[in-house]
Amino acid sequence: MRDVTTAQTTELDVQPTPLALLLLGREADPRSERGVECPGDLPSPSDPDLVERARAAKEKLGDKVFVLGHHYQRDEVIQFADVTGDSFKLAKDAAARPEAEYIVFCGVHFMAESADILTSDDQKVVLPDLAAGCSMADMATAEQVAECWDVLTEAGIAEQVVPVSYMNSSADIKAFTGKHGGTICTSSNAQRALEWAFQQGEKVLFLPDQHLGRNTAVRDMGLSLEDCVLYNPHKPNGGLTAEQLRDAKMILWRGHCSVHGRFSLESVEDVRARIPGVNVLVHPECRHEVVAAADYVGSTEYIIKALEAAPAGSKWAIGTELNLVRRLANRFAPEGKEIVFLDKTVCFCSTMNRIDLPHLVWTLESLAEGKLVNRIEVDQETETFAKLALERMLALP
Repeated sequence: MRDVTTAQTTELDVQPTPLALLLLGREADPRSERGVECPGDLPSPSDPDLVERARAAKEKLGDKVFVLGHHYQRDEVIQFADVTGDSFKLAKDAAARPEAEYIVFCGVHFMAESADILTSDDQKVVLPDLAAGCSMADMATAEQVAECWDVLTEAGIAEQVVPVSYMNSSADIKAFTGKHGGTICTSSNAQRALEWAFQQGEKVLFLPDQHLGRNTAVRDMGLSLEDCVLYNPHKPNGGLTAEQLRDAKMILWRGHCSVHGRFSLESVEDVRARIPGVNVLVHPECRHEVVAAADYVGSTEYIIKALEAAPAGSKWAIGTELNLVRRLANRFAPEGKEIVFLDKTVCFCSTMNRIDLPHLVWTLESLAEGKLVNRIEVDQETETFAKLALERMLALP
């Protein structure tokens, strides 16, 4: 099922679509951001030999396999990763290992797609659970974005608009971006991407995360909130008039991260009251008011480096996915750094957590037996235009 909760539906002001109500494991839609089939019998999660089985299969595969682990993965999976990082770093790491026949991506679907786009045709990218998707990426479909472009064309502004798509998007959206002269960005280089885009045109269509687009434009580049409009793909003409579109500089897609969207201004105020002297450090996918109230804002890699450089005895409240926060808290506890989760409510990335030890064991053992499972393969035309958009990002100064 697509990850559309009641709370998200309220925020998006839409009703769940038939596509959003697909039952996991029972149906699939080839146009969706991810598949839902996961063939094969998984080992029991209570199997005490899972760790040893994973080690044995990985050892048998040797250099033929390269395991990537996203920062948000659980520790039981991360222990088998050859490299860890954010989505784009991992995709680049995969491309830098041409001798690896199998790239096992412990992350979510759009990340595995990016790895397939950037690796050679001889390499096979595998996702241990095909249901590991991304609710944010699912909030922008190819059909919706094509309709949006028609709206911009009818408003007479399409030629002035440069699409900038977040890395957290499907291959179809990346291909649309490449085809229409745009670029991809990460949370680390969003400002550089927007500066480049405004050199190419007068307006930006930012997909699919409204918060990263808004925070970068307003907080980092000095635009105003009035320069931004929110395009809702579930409303006629995006819920906007032609005049609003013509007046805007940033056309933000109505999408968000289910995890980072949970953090609130109340979360920041509460942690400051509970922990005097705490430093609040949040991801730019958080809401604008949360980012404005934080002491530091940055990508996953930025968060890690900031904590590495922090003095002993310092106190930190982190607004990002809980697996990473907990791992960092354990890592830096011996140095006397107090690290807490920004929100009182425990919140993992539910789709990222679909990649668990049983799925990883099943994947590695299948590959060791010569059975290719759960391959992620982007079609040639989509790959060509998506790679064009990614290459524009790589060429950014």
